Amino acid sequence: MKEIQKTRIVATLGPSTTTKEDITKLFRAGAEVFRLNFSHGSWEDHQKRFDAVREVENKAGRPLAIIMDIQGPKLRVGTFAKGAVKLVDGANFQLDLEKTPGDETRVNMPHPEIFQAVQPGTLLLLDDGRIRLEVIENSEKSAKTRVVTGGKLSDRKGVNVPNVILPLSALTEKDHKDLEFGLNMGVDWVALSFVQRPEDIAYAKTLIQGRAGIIAKIEKPSAVEHLQAIVEESDAIMVARGDLGVEIPTEDVPIYQRQLVKACRKVGRPVIIATQMLDSMVNQPIPTRAEASDVANAVYSGADAVMLSAETATGEYPFEAVALMSRIIKRVQSDPGYAENLAHERPKPNATAPDAISAAVRQIGETMTCKAIVTYTTSGSTTLRLCRERPDLPIVSLTPREDTARRMVLAWGVHSCRAPDANDLEDMMQTATHQTRIDGFSDEGDKIVITAGVPFSIPGKTNLLRIATVHPTLNKIE
Repeated sequence: MKEIQKTRIVATLGPSTTTKEDITKLFRAGAEVFRLNFSHGSWEDHQKRFDAVREVENKAGRPLAIIMDIQGPKLRVGTFAKGAVKLVDGANFQLDLEKTPGDETRVNMPHPEIFQAVQPGTLLLLDDGRIRLEVIENSEKSAKTRVVTGGKLSDRKGVNVPNVILPLSALTEKDHKDLEFGLNMGVDWVALSFVQRPEDIAYAKTLIQGRAGIIAKIEKPSAVEHLQAIVEESDAIMVARGDLGVEIPTEDVPIYQRQLVKACRKVGRPVIIATQMLDSMVNQPIPTRAEASDVANAVYSGADAVMLSAETATGEYPFEAVALMSRIIKRVQSDPGYAENLAHERPKPNATAPDAISAAVRQIGETMTCKAIVTYTTSGSTTLRLCRERPDLPIVSLTPREDTARRMVLAWGVHSCRAPDANDLEDMMQTATHQTRIDGFSDEGDKIVITAGVPFSIPGKTNLLRIATVHPTLNKIE
């Protein structure tokens, strides 16, 4: 029977992976979700890669998901007269709104919101935390700081402000333009950068209007503080460990990662683990053993997806990175301890009919050694509810909607398919058994378990469970 890669691979596209041939190789190596990073590249670049993914999708005959990752309010210093300066420990250094190039004493920072939000004692982290400044005095137009940890600072390096909620919109003017372009293009998911509070997600929803799912990127301590509300407000979560690791102590990152995965599993939201998973493969054909373990640990925890960034966007070994990540995932899946761990951490179902039926579907499917679980879904809620259970069986998700089929590719253990909505129970059984058979999940005489909502085509009503025996001419209902 067909083996499904339960944890999905998100591959970021870039200069190293632009053509249809490149994306075909990534897909064959194990990637089914593709990320367009709008912090880099032109609209023309993204359109070409988007079109190439859809060409690969059409040829493969199965849905593929596309994420647009918008830049968000990334804070940066301005430029220096000599391109870079050396900041010395204990020296004074000013950040201000003056547009003239900087020197060893000051530099422009075109973000007045920061000056309004910080106060004496606030710590500013520059260049991914390599340089640390402590605010000693601030006004509406500047902040005087003391250099706590010095070093070389060059043009347009990033600025992080830990433990301060900045009065910034989750979307900049550039983000608004990028978002409209991406939605018109037809992306399946929008990843929001530097989310601070649930209101950021609510605002994005008013703009997106259901045209794509929303992924909240957890990069700031303030987002962790509002974790439960953000998880419930969003459609998926990305643990963006790069900026998060700058703003919180390094030793806390694994703890927060685990908390985020558990919170998402509890409410049935897909969760992506991202940043530096196989970072050494940007320049070499094999990763470190620690990186391999990092990927494996994310898989063991039950994460829906693991993501490659520079490894596939600009790296020298993009296809090798995806292939190796796929091998790690499949090797973990073959470990008996993997299923045991997922079962041990399975969240308890809520006292609702849909949750009770989903739990029963998983238990019946495993007890009766069924070959697959089939979900009929319109919005994806039935499928995601099954994903919470982390069953030991493949989940074949059937939906008449193209957008739902593509979004479900991100979810753990799901083989997503487009199929006509069922007219009645007999039609449902026929379609379900036929699909599992032609896709290699079942054979004649095998049993599958099916869940759906009746009436069909009404979202959010999981209220039906059926067991079917696969037969070449007649599908028997039990």
